[in-house]
Amino acid sequence: MEEGAQGHPGVTGVLPIALNEATKALRILLEGGKEYVCVMQLHESVQEESLRKVLEELQGEVYQRPPLRSSVKRTIRKRIIYYNQLLEVKDRYVLFKIGCEAGTYIRKICYDIGQILGSGAHMKELRRTRVGPFTEDRGASNLEALADACDALKGGDEEPLKSLIHPIEEAFELQPKIVVRDSAVDALCHGADLAVPGVISLDSSMKPGDLVGIFTLKGEVVALGRALMSTEEVLEAEKGLVAKTERVVMKQGTYPRFWKT
Repeated sequence: MEEGAQGHPGVTGVLPIALNEATKALRILLEGGKEYVCVMQLHESVQEESLRKVLEELQGEVYQRPPLRSSVKRTIRKRIIYYNQLLEVKDRYVLFKIGCEAGTYIRKICYDIGQILGSGAHMKELRRTRVGPFTEDRGASNLEALADACDALKGGDEEPLKSLIHPIEEAFELQPKIVVRDSAVDALCHGADLAVPGVISLDSSMKPGDLVGIFTLKGEVVALGRALMSTEEVLEAEKGLVAKTERVVMKQGTYPRFWKT
């Protein structure tokens, strides 16, 4: 978790876990948007209207230096806050929901709110409620349910465990996608970059630098790629590279080989 859950008992929530080949696609979730519900403690009482105004101001692009207790280099970086929603205020405790770009430090957001208000503030508790397309209500389970499913599997019942496992393709729901010809699949599985002739269709929102999912006509994920063209450029081009293959997910040989060494 971006908030450094390790050693912080007040941090809980959604944590995707991948199995086997699906681990190769976890970057799509690491770079995807997150949503948190946070309990912030103010050091002094403030007017609720002032608090609401500050939360509204802390939307859009913000600049952050990671806190001392972080696992990354402490350099100033830009992050996007998609929304801040005040849920409840009780005494000096504030409950709010925040949607943000990956790598945003909510502890730092709480600190900044306290600085702007002049009251001081710190993060008391944090719960991650969404990672990419996965929410607490969709796809999330707890360790007790997993343990029960494993016990059922030992008794020959696979269904409880199957119900907890989701296709890796679901992780790509919010990302731009490119659908490729069957003849291009095995070359991509060997690490080739995707060229214009191999593309059948793509999302209208793709732009250079986007992390994209490369799919077969059957809807199977082949690889993660980094877009080198926009959607408009691909539609107008007859040749050239559309995306650089960054991580292959599908096993080699799944589709027939149409390329030559």
